[in-house]
Amino acid sequence: MAICVFDADGKHVFERTVACEVEDIVACLRDVPQGQCRIGFESGAMSQHLYLGLQNAGFDVVCSEAWQVHAALSAMRNKTDKTDARGIAQVLRSGWFSKVFIKSREAHAFHIAEQP
Repeated sequence: MAICVFDADGKHVFERTVACEVEDIVACLRDVPQGQCRIGFESGAMSQHLYLGLQNAGFDVVCSEAWQVHAALSAMRNKTDKTDARGIAQVLRSGWFSKVFIKSREAHAFHIAEQP
């Protein structure tokens, strides 16, 4: 997973590649002051795990609609994890995104249990 950090003024701070695990992401961002970091990613298979884990670690987390992120990044020539991370960081800074509602694990488990 590619991570890209910009400050509030749009200045590039750093980029890293880490495993797609909450602990690795938290370790990567440990030097970013709490309250000054918003984590954003597009919806997908790992959304609930990442969202809830990073939120529990104290981060401000935003999961965006995949179609919206795709539309915002579609003009990029070279589509890689690194350039996607940069683009998502800029989308997050700009405020041009819709948040995806992430159910709690309990609500998700209850919903699955109700299925016939």
